[in-house]
Amino acid sequence: MPFDVRRFDIYRKVPKDLTQPTYTGAFISILCCFFILFLFLSELTGFIATEIVNELYVDDPDKDSGGKIDVSLNISLPNLHCDLVGLDIQDEMGRHEVGHIDNSMKIPINQGEGCRFEGKFTINKVPGNFHVSTHSATAQPQNPDMTHSIHKLAFGDTLQVHNVKGAFNALGGADKLSSNPLASHDYILKIVPTVYEDLSGRQRFSYQYTVANKEYVAYSHTGRIIPAIWFRYDLSPITVKYTERRQPFYHFITTICAIVGGTFTVAGIIDSCIFTASEAWKKIQIGDGTPASETQTESSLTRLTLQKMRMSRSQKKTAMTPVPMRITISTLALSLDPQRTKRIRQEDSHEH
Repeated sequence: MPFDVRRFDIYRKVPKDLTQPTYTGAFISILCCFFILFLFLSELTGFIATEIVNELYVDDPDKDSGGKIDVSLNISLPNLHCDLVGLDIQDEMGRHEVGHIDNSMKIPINQGEGCRFEGKFTINKVPGNFHVSTHSATAQPQNPDMTHSIHKLAFGDTLQVHNVKGAFNALGGADKLSSNPLASHDYILKIVPTVYEDLSGRQRFSYQYTVANKEYVAYSHTGRIIPAIWFRYDLSPITVKYTERRQPFYHFITTICAIVGGTFTVAGIIDSCIFTASEAWKKIQIGDGTPASETQTESSLTRLTLQKMRMSRSQKKTAMTPVPMRITISTLALSLDPQRTKRIRQEDSHEH
């Protein structure tokens, strides 16, 4: 007997004539297909989307910066002339700079009555402060108005990532226009180093910060102190890292296979239980003498199907048997009469 690889087929096919469709099975099949489609689309959306994973650790992420932090400040003072506005920087490393002018710009607003200060500068990674005041002016005004509006205060690289909800510009939009004109404003900032790593592995270093503020009028033994807008900062030792990740393809395929296989298995179990229960109920009805014409009809159809299969098999066997050679009676008689055979041969020779 030749080797047949089909004997290893564990998915044997059953003829359709031996299967019995039911309304319950059709309903379960349709519901199963919709359920699989819904789960497939959900998994596909999760596979395409980028996931942001965050972690915390103690370290200085931007060691190449030389211990410096870039600061971007944009603030408007609508009631203070530009020639009076200045930026001062101090820290615990001994830095004390009055009237910082590098990478800064003063734009007159409110018909020259106010000033918009835009500046970019660096600070050391130690506690300190920078403040907007009139200390750098040649002549100090008597009552400088420090009402202001902060448009932007950011540290490090600018991150525009919609998936990360952080306080990278916590003071953006802060409005102190209705405050006491002669009051000083203190903003206490807690700066948190932040690293953002995209799918390509490129890292950007930024800083989030929390803020608390107070407003006060300060006095000394010589009288009222000239107001200013203070930004006092301190750095947190904890670094926050955001990493972009995407679901691996093998994980996506495994999940899809689990969804399809599990759904069909559970649906098959449910359908089998319902079918078994219905057949048992029909047998109970037959035992009680209740008419069960549908059951009898299905049984007769099954018997007819089996008879057709037997007839088709017998016809195939008949077709495969060899057909014997048929000999007519006249041919046999001719072979048994030698004189007649001789006469026929002579007639054939005369014709030729």
